[in-house]
Amino acid sequence: MKFEIHIFNDTEQKWIPRAKMQHAIEQVLHGEKWRKKPIQSASVSVILVDDPTIHAMNKEFLHHDYPTDIITFPLEENTIDGELYISLDTAARQAAEYGVSFTNELMRLAVHGTLHLVGYDDATDEERKEMSRLEDRYIQQ
Repeated sequence: MKFEIHIFNDTEQKWIPRAKMQHAIEQVLHGEKWRKKPIQSASVSVILVDDPTIHAMNKEFLHHDYPTDIITFPLEENTIDGELYISLDTAARQAAEYGVSFTNELMRLAVHGTLHLVGYDDATDEERKEMSRLEDRYIQQ
């Protein structure tokens, strides 16, 4: 299977665990075997942004007037092609709140967004529990 994974840092944060993020995304793509989308390739772009940027995106696209940790945009319906926008500001706050490393929180967010791209949702408590279980599984790899 061919994966194109690109990570863009649109923030002033200098160090980003790019290789670990890429590995986490690849693990989800391999592990979920295209759960709802049986194809042979994927293109995922991760765009790292700050809170003001993701707040504006959240307001414009989802009509939520607050910053969030991640927004996932599937770009194609019949293939795995999408963009993951992750707020480094929110990731840093959440890492401190959850008592985990910044790297761990970035991995969780990258895995979470990729799970959305392969067909998972988190609208119900049951779906959130399943996604959380899968996040833990792929972060451990």
